[in-house]
Amino acid sequence: MICSYPLTEQNTPAGRTIEHASFAIIDAEAAPHAYEPDQWAIVRRMIHAGADFEMNGLTVFHPRAVSAGLGALRQSGAPLVADVGMILAGLAPTRLQRFGVRPHQFIADADVIDAAQIQGTTRAVQAMRKAQRLGLLDGAIIGIGNAPTALIELLRLIEEEGARPALVIGMPVGFVAAAESKALLAAVSLVPWITVQGRKGGSTLVVAAIHSLLALAEADGGAASGPHPAASPP
Repeated sequence: MICSYPLTEQNTPAGRTIEHASFAIIDAEAAPHAYEPDQWAIVRRMIHAGADFEMNGLTVFHPRAVSAGLGALRQSGAPLVADVGMILAGLAPTRLQRFGVRPHQFIADADVIDAAQIQGTTRAVQAMRKAQRLGLLDGAIIGIGNAPTALIELLRLIEEEGARPALVIGMPVGFVAAAESKALLAAVSLVPWITVQGRKGGSTLVVAAIHSLLALAEADGGAASGPHPAASPP
């Protein structure tokens, strides 16, 4: 039934009907799974994003991933730090504003590029370091869909510098260090995470996961209710 699906970013009845029909097809055609209902809502939207049923099984959740993500959204002003601008471009600004989410990405900043050239690293590494310097990682939702080096550096910041994101959505796609970086994330116990095993991933999957969390948060009680502990004026 249409009413059984979470709220959507679709603005018209026709759009909602198509999206819900797609979800119904996915539910009907998907192989059996052991995901909890809230986890399946995320996996289903990821399948929808790429018509890829392998997300059913490849997607792995830390036990506290969904509750941690929803908790961050309920705290107004939570940062959302992405490895690339493509993730932010795919998110609906009105939904982020509803929860006071503050989006950030630094991959193209001049100081990030300069530091990468001087230190012989990638821009993605320096972008994560900049987010840490600005105090944006603690309590944040981190979305990494493109750069394995961003995820590896984030894990170093968690282990060595005490960064404590609320939730890491780590799904970098590719052939060099992508699968390895996600395996490292899946071994982390210090912070909750959602990841995709193997080479598959990408910004569209991160966007799908975030939109699903926003929809679950809306269905569970609406907009954020209070200031985020690490929030500062934009």
